Amino acid sequence: MITLSSDFGTPYPASMKGVILQHADARLVDVAHDFPRQDVHAAAFWLREVLPHFPPAVHLAVVDPGVGTDRKAVVVRAGEHAIVAPDNGVAMPAARALADAATGAADAGDEGDREDPPDVEVFEIRVEDPASSTFHGRDVFAPAAADVHERGVRVLHEHDRYAPVSDPVELSFPEPSLASDVARGKVLVVDGFGNAVTNLPGNLLADRFGEYVEVNGDRVPVEHTYAAVNPDERLVTVGSHGNVELAANRGRGDEAFGVTSRSQVELTW
Repeated sequence: MITLSSDFGTPYPASMKGVILQHADARLVDVAHDFPRQDVHAAAFWLREVLPHFPPAVHLAVVDPGVGTDRKAVVVRAGEHAIVAPDNGVAMPAARALADAATGAADAGDEGDREDPPDVEVFEIRVEDPASSTFHGRDVFAPAAADVHERGVRVLHEHDRYAPVSDPVELSFPEPSLASDVARGKVLVVDGFGNAVTNLPGNLLADRFGEYVEVNGDRVPVEHTYAAVNPDERLVTVGSHGNVELAANRGRGDEAFGVTSRSQVELTW
């Protein structure tokens, strides 16, 4: 299996699939091609949330504001998975999550404050004169994904096309500030429904369901489900990702709370 993720929309992913199918007998699965354009942090968050649900696979992930520059192209091996991506940090949170899932390790918190698990390796893809400087998804990453699929993820160090990387670009998500009566954090991403996913841990709300908290000074109910409030009314809940989420029943939470990605959020109770 090869999964594909990007911010390309259409029709560019079709070209990547065509290249892969020329070189690999693989089952192709789209994760998403509507990641926020050139937003590496948002893509890294969603890849971390989604990829651990897959069986072992090669994951092609291209959100690449630095396309055509001297940034590396890499393969990140995490257990029996591999992520083929630009070396801009987009693959690293997902790689750690995949390695942790394989070993049964608990969430170790902020990715920027920990060493890679033993079963994560990063390799540079040696590329000579790609056909274009603007579409490395097709010309660099798709051929590499097909090659890794056919070779197997555990033997990359045996081939001259791949060189170990000791200092890959890291990416970490901001840490919240937590106190006894206030929590300050940020919106990490806004999903397609308008739910604003924060970096505040959901356990902050463990004893507050059915009650109220203040969000940036406004009193808002804390509920388990969207339908617990009337249509278009705001609520605070815990999303499937385990983080505090700002939402509106049958509406857009980002608009209802006046927030966007990276907005500051303060919860008080």
